[in-house]
Amino acid sequence: MKLQPPRGADDPQWLELRNALWPDAPEAHLRDMKRSADRGDFVLLAFTEGGDLAGLVEATKRHDYVNGTDTSPVAFVEGVYVRPHWRRRGIARAMVEAAVEWAKREGITELASDAPLSNTVSRAVHRRLGFDQTERVIFFRRGLSEDSR
Repeated sequence: MKLQPPRGADDPQWLELRNALWPDAPEAHLRDMKRSADRGDFVLLAFTEGGDLAGLVEATKRHDYVNGTDTSPVAFVEGVYVRPHWRRRGIARAMVEAAVEWAKREGITELASDAPLSNTVSRAVHRRLGFDQTERVIFFRRGLSEDSR
């Protein structure tokens, strides 16, 4: 397996994997990829020995409070995705370990991530990758317009 950064902020392979991971916001991907590249976020694409595009990891430095952490900044895994037919071969582990090494080089002492309560697969993967669950949070919303009451 080969891990390498995208070939620029508009890399079609990066976009392809972002669309697979986050299919609900395709119009935002190019804007977010440019912002990520401009900030110098950690982004790697994984390729098999045969050159097949297999996975993606994105991590950022978060300076705001990150639930369950004690320091700032915190390296935060924003997304990990491995194409279904390449899963369970150590690709996610290799990508997350690369993110760990990046965080250490940056002087960061904690790596955090999140997963929706409903995504039991992601939660199990996080545990297998060495993450400890820190807390559970439920978000609430209250509309303020007259129509929302």
